[in-house]
Amino acid sequence: MRDLFDKIREDKGPLGNYSAQAEGYFIYPKLEGELSSRMKFRGHEVIVWSINDYLGLSNNEEVRKADLEGAQQYGLAYPMGSRLMSGHTDLHEELERRLAKFERKEAAFLLNFGYQGMVSGIESLVSRNDVIVYDAEAHACIIDGVHLHQGKRFAYKHNDIESLRTNLRRATNLVKDNDGGILVISEGVFGMSGVQGKLKEIVALKEEFNFRFMIDDAHAFGVLGETGAGTSEAQGVMDGVDIYFGAFAKAMAGVGGFFAGDKDVINYLKYNMRSQIYAKALPMAMVVGSLKRLDMIENRPELRQKLHANTATLQNGLRDKGFRIGETSSCVTPVFLEGDVQEAMAMVFDLRNNYHIFCSIVIYPVVPKGTILLRLIPTATHTLADIEETIEAFSAIRDKLKNGTYKKAKVDISAMTAEVS
Repeated sequence: MRDLFDKIREDKGPLGNYSAQAEGYFIYPKLEGELSSRMKFRGHEVIVWSINDYLGLSNNEEVRKADLEGAQQYGLAYPMGSRLMSGHTDLHEELERRLAKFERKEAAFLLNFGYQGMVSGIESLVSRNDVIVYDAEAHACIIDGVHLHQGKRFAYKHNDIESLRTNLRRATNLVKDNDGGILVISEGVFGMSGVQGKLKEIVALKEEFNFRFMIDDAHAFGVLGETGAGTSEAQGVMDGVDIYFGAFAKAMAGVGGFFAGDKDVINYLKYNMRSQIYAKALPMAMVVGSLKRLDMIENRPELRQKLHANTATLQNGLRDKGFRIGETSSCVTPVFLEGDVQEAMAMVFDLRNNYHIFCSIVIYPVVPKGTILLRLIPTATHTLADIEETIEAFSAIRDKLKNGTYKKAKVDISAMTAEVS
């Protein structure tokens, strides 16, 4: 027998194994200052493309005033306990009614956290005889929820309708004799690529197969569609999405999330989601703040218009310079380059320290070996100067990548991890 912790000391995990070299710079970096398109990183100002504050609500004066007033009136503890036992209030119900109306559903259920809400929601909806069919590139919260399922599950190739059809046939054959049902899950917008899920085509498959359809619309709630109701509104299939999940951590610049759907389904979740039954309710200050944020989404379309204008300027500018940004059809803007891990580290070090651009970097195993993905998240607060400066910097680092500058570079790890005095 060995000590349980021996394996942890020997292998800290795919990210943890790089902690000594990368923590504080590539992993767990510290951005400082007020949330904005420009913040401080290790002592100098950088243009930030790594926060999902799509509409710029995090620092909006009206929103911050609502947050302050909510905290002053209720504190951060109220209400205490889970909603099922002692944490239920009229304002929680008001927010749910408004979210349901916004998504044109019968009812909504407020969640204290988005990630654990999705995990627990999936687990609550299915039993052993049911089958889940989900997109292979779904977000981690979906994968974790699917893994809790004790029945069969099939992953279809990313955004591949023929693969989905094949797996629906498999699922149908399994459930036809055991009184089970089928749940199909996709993201509305896939967070790495910016590609929208093929919701319209998936809904059309209901003519061939009997299933219910859930989407995780974290990157589209408040952003896409004529009113900001999300990907299902943008694609004209709101009625075909049976269970809608929206998160507050992005366009709402807050904490929490919600499910919306038919009243009987939402009522079932209220009484069966373990993550809500056994966890503290969303604090009242956050509920008050979320109501104000929803007001802004509903009544300030110019914020969305500014976001989409910035997105178009950024993406068109990158394409004009010959950058590959995939097939994004949302605000998420991936930039694909070619290089190894050493080149990626040297390039990002150069980008942050010398060009003062801060964006997320994704390398193998998330993307194939030899690929470097730099992900940009435009917001309504970015300026034309931010965009122009970023495109110019990207052109410069691409030239260095191509001429071998980063291949020969020796990245000073101590400089990365040293404290800024």
